[in-house]
Amino acid sequence: MIAPRIDIDLGKISHNAKYLKELYSSNGISIAGVTKGVCGAPEIAGVLVSAGITTLADSRIENVQKMRQAGVQAQFVLSRTPAPSQAEYTVKYCDISLNSEISVIKKLSKYAVENNRTHKIILMVELGDLREGVMPEFLEDTVEVVTRLQGITLAGIGTNFACFGGVKPSKEKLEHLSLLAGAIEDKYGVILEFISGGNSANYDWFMSTKDVGKINHLRLGESIYLGCETLQRKPIPGLFTDAFKLVAEVIESKIKPSKPYGDIGQDAFGSIPGFQDRGHITRSILGIGLQDVLVAGLTPCMDIEILGASSDHIILDAKKHILKVGDEVEFNPNYGALLSSMTSSYVLKRYLHS
Repeated sequence: MIAPRIDIDLGKISHNAKYLKELYSSNGISIAGVTKGVCGAPEIAGVLVSAGITTLADSRIENVQKMRQAGVQAQFVLSRTPAPSQAEYTVKYCDISLNSEISVIKKLSKYAVENNRTHKIILMVELGDLREGVMPEFLEDTVEVVTRLQGITLAGIGTNFACFGGVKPSKEKLEHLSLLAGAIEDKYGVILEFISGGNSANYDWFMSTKDVGKINHLRLGESIYLGCETLQRKPIPGLFTDAFKLVAEVIESKIKPSKPYGDIGQDAFGSIPGFQDRGHITRSILGIGLQDVLVAGLTPCMDIEILGASSDHIILDAKKHILKVGDEVEFNPNYGALLSSMTSSYVLKRYLHS
């Protein structure tokens, strides 16, 4: 079998998606399946839709376009606030977009009117993680402008947690978002379709809270694909954590010194490496490297150790294993490794049906 590749178990993804949809809907929360981590793969998007997730969110318009062209039937959300240069394509390919800048929303309005469309937006509110979002004190002023724009429907408000700043979705912060949503609904006489309270980091909050307030929507990617919450990466009971396996092939395996010898300068990426002297070891080289995957995000499925990587190679201490040229080595990827390997055109994607 060709390697490097990532083996993708669609049955396990389907199980996770159904489980989480039922879990969150038990308390009135719908979910959007985030497809950016799998590069908008139509095969995976189709599984999410079949599992009952009818809204898909992606940060790349190209991925949304790919899924639409493949015939995926879903409501599509652009989950990264659009750049001004993307406004026309956002309206063309996305039903909804997350937004925080009035100037961009005005562009969306322009293209929506020109194309006789109505584009929904979710206004993002800054609640501490310091990624995108309107500061809460300016939210009503922003809503005031948005509600006057043609071709634009204010579908909801949302916020983000544990992506840039690592800020947890606490009871207090979700209550704050609920209060903001309630104030907007009361002032403008509307019912917001989406009060989007976060992402896979919200699992502990959901399991511990007695009242979700007005929160009725979450955007889930990692918990569907890797079966864990994202504050401490703890497995979620009932979910598969091994739906993805990265597989690489041994291209050299020899007994060599464990420590490079000679005068040491910078490596290929500008760092000066340091190595422990372990004597002679079995050094195995895999035909995959930093151009293909975030190596730091890989956990071997056997008792071996990653010593380092270059653009095209991963160097292993095989320990007690006898790895021969042509042998395959499996790894569990974390979210960063999944994202990079799914994006890489050099890594084959193999879909399995368990």
